[in-house]
Amino acid sequence: MSIIRNARLAARGVQKIEWVKDFMPALTEIGKQLIAEQAFTGLKIGMSIHMEAKTAYLATILQQAGAKVFATGCNPLSTQDDVAAGLASLGVEVYAVHGISSKGYSQHLNMVLENKPDLIIDDGGDLLEAYLRLPDYAKWPLIGGCEETTTGVTRLKQLEKHGLLPFPMVDVNGAQCKHYYDNKYGTGQSVWDAIMHTTNVLVAGKTVVVAGYGYCGKGIAMRARGMGAHVIVTEINSVKAIEANLDGFEVMTMNEAAPLGDFFVTATGCKDVIIEHHFLLMKDNAFLANAGHFDVEINLVQLAEEAKSVTHRRDDIMGYKLKYNNRTLNVLAGGRLVNLAAGNGHPAEIMDMSFSLQILCLKYLLEHHGLPEKKVYDVPADIDELVARTKLEAIGITLDRLTSDQQAYLGLD
Repeated sequence: MSIIRNARLAARGVQKIEWVKDFMPALTEIGKQLIAEQAFTGLKIGMSIHMEAKTAYLATILQQAGAKVFATGCNPLSTQDDVAAGLASLGVEVYAVHGISSKGYSQHLNMVLENKPDLIIDDGGDLLEAYLRLPDYAKWPLIGGCEETTTGVTRLKQLEKHGLLPFPMVDVNGAQCKHYYDNKYGTGQSVWDAIMHTTNVLVAGKTVVVAGYGYCGKGIAMRARGMGAHVIVTEINSVKAIEANLDGFEVMTMNEAAPLGDFFVTATGCKDVIIEHHFLLMKDNAFLANAGHFDVEINLVQLAEEAKSVTHRRDDIMGYKLKYNNRTLNVLAGGRLVNLAAGNGHPAEIMDMSFSLQILCLKYLLEHHGLPEKKVYDVPADIDELVARTKLEAIGITLDRLTSDQQAYLGLD
């Protein structure tokens, strides 16, 4: 039985799911083949991904391909209640409510696992962590699963390093069709879409501080510059710092950047990126947003300790007035993943590729049931290539091909 906020929201949720279908042609095409094959007949699939329309569309394809699907969110603030209701009305078992407590969120993860799925799709590693917390007598052998995001893969590799990974997992985030596009272009657009919608202030002419210059940080910095902002990048990695510098961005420490920024966006996957002494240096009405998976990059405990008052200033904006200098710092979406907690997430065209990879990697795990090692596997190159070519065909782009002479010249014959 589904756990949702309000079943009467279903019609609006279904409308959202129907909308994204028109912009996810690769997943639709790949899905047609899997549905025709009934590739997942008799299987149970557990999902812990942001509960919004693109995710819901993926769940419906898995269901149509024969699976019994059990879905929950991967962040208490990213669930869209209408989409959860719509997906439940389409026959998927859903356990997801926007703004649920941490305890309730954990219960929903456990409810997915109570169905003993054969395969899982995870985003951030919480579903796997919930499985590990089960007592040994309650565990069952899973075929394996797929991980969607950088933070989750980091957790998986730590488990693998210590011999604690309980079953094979595929690093979908490592695929070229995922991190090149989802992390860079998807994050770049969706983060600023959420920030602009939430704040309704001008980006042009402002100073934006981006913490981290991985693929997500690159996208955030690129889009900020495109809207006329001056962009500063902070980094701990020497190579990435040089890259940011050669891309035309100013590079400095967070200590140096703190007094200069109008917007701060963290995208590191690490904790305590912005902490107490940074807050005390910031401008009045600076905006703080997080684009990392967990709400630990901006230390909100320390910020609350430094504040003499905390005010709900606008939807998804809390203002912290500091005791030290009477300045107000504006925190977006409670320091959670801003593009989903205060927005609609990545564009459908981007998730088209990411979710095409997810569904094909589930099929790969099924076809290779009994992979010899409980480790993190890369996405096979042929799956990456299939997704790229399917996407290109869907949007009407054709490529040059090597002649036989060219292949011979390159040693590819």
